[in-house]
Amino acid sequence: MTLELYYTPFCPFCRKVLSFMDEHDIENILLKDKSSNAQFQDELIRIGGKSQVPCLFIDGKPLYESNDIIQWMKEHCC
Repeated sequence: MTLELYYTPFCPFCRKVLSFMDEHDIENILLKDKSSNAQFQDELIRIGGKSQVPCLFIDGKPLYESNDIIQWMKEHCC
């Protein structure tokens, strides 16, 4: 399973997801800071259709909303 989390460090919803990951030692997700790399911003829009973060791509399929992402992680990563 390929997991990629697109985020920005100044987004409170992204920080919520990242904090959850830290608290539960979730390290198998590739982090992509769209604010530091224009390519990540382009990928997010091209694949997901919008620039909203946080966005967790699960095998190429986007999942938006911090609470939904955390719930998915609870069910699959913890």
